Amino acid sequence: MKKTLIIGASPDPSRYAYKAAHMLKGRGHQIVNVGVKTGEVAGVDIEKPDHIHHDIDTITLYIGPPTQPQYFDYIVATNPKRVVFNPGTENRELQRVLDANNIAYTEACTLVLLATGQY
Repeated sequence: MKKTLIIGASPDPSRYAYKAAHMLKGRGHQIVNVGVKTGEVAGVDIEKPDHIHHDIDTITLYIGPPTQPQYFDYIVATNPKRVVFNPGTENRELQRVLDANNIAYTEACTLVLLATGQY
């Protein structure tokens, strides 16, 4: 199972980050929720990007490019095996940062990857 950090976690059931959190947990993946909202998703509290996790396999992004720069250092410090750019989060600047730090990335939809067994 891949421990996944969700950036842009939201307690709003209509948000894709919320759906991804539940789908990840439902498939046995451990999750870490990070975002600006307060509350919990799928039984896991939403954290601020203050604590660096060093055991993350995948970071899945649910924040747009204008918001991402404040997370660049956090993502690099976390040193995940990969970052998933969900639709609408694609960002060449962040991809260059990831390349410079030997962090793999893909442009895909976490929900589709999970649903098709490709996660």
